[in-house]
Amino acid sequence: MLGAVLEARPAVVSFHFGLPSADRITALRDSGATLAATATSRAEALAIRTAGLDLIVAQGYEAGGHRGIFDPDGPDAQQTTQALLHDLLDLGLPVIAAGGIMDGHEAARFLAAGAAAVQMGTAFVACPEAAANDAYRARLGSAKPGDTVMTRAISGRPARGIANRLTELGRKAAAPTLPDYPIVYDASKRLHALAGGSDYAAQWAGTGAFRARAMPAAELVALLDREIRASFKGLDACHKAE
Repeated sequence: MLGAVLEARPAVVSFHFGLPSADRITALRDSGATLAATATSRAEALAIRTAGLDLIVAQGYEAGGHRGIFDPDGPDAQQTTQALLHDLLDLGLPVIAAGGIMDGHEAARFLAAGAAAVQMGTAFVACPEAAANDAYRARLGSAKPGDTVMTRAISGRPARGIANRLTELGRKAAAPTLPDYPIVYDASKRLHALAGGSDYAAQWAGTGAFRARAMPAAELVALLDREIRASFKGLDACHKAE
């Protein structure tokens, strides 16, 4: 897999679930790639800096999909995106804010707070270019505040998605101890393939899922750009008034 990445020579390589070995990091750096990694805590961000990477993705607890936590069985500070960003800005590396950011006004707020960029996932799931199936899109379109949960039941690692029968089974007091990732994920994918629908599906989504806007990705990017610009104009006006 490393050989395939080196051959493709991507401009950016981003790691999740921790860091690879030093020799792999060196090989990727020598290829000219900019290197980033997800941190869910200051300790993980410090490890990313020590490893010599270029960017830190600050993943707040609101984020959809898998937690990037290095040790899934270790303590999780469960910091919000805003709190985590604040904790990492003094580390000397550009920090990308990720988690629960659904529109340009929110993006502008994080950029104004010191983020070098924002990372948005759930905001784009409703776009026709996304690989989400019809059941996933329907659940996203009818989502309400509080419909997402952090669960291990689907994959064996903490991940946030839209609640369903499988996540509810995982919350029950009698739920069994789960095998390690990705054994559980492989099993749940087979279960979903047999059952269909949404009862056992991995419909990853952040806490802002109910605010996803269904439109082509290019239109959404253009709208985000307008919202960000409008927000910064508003901030400039406030500063001038002061």
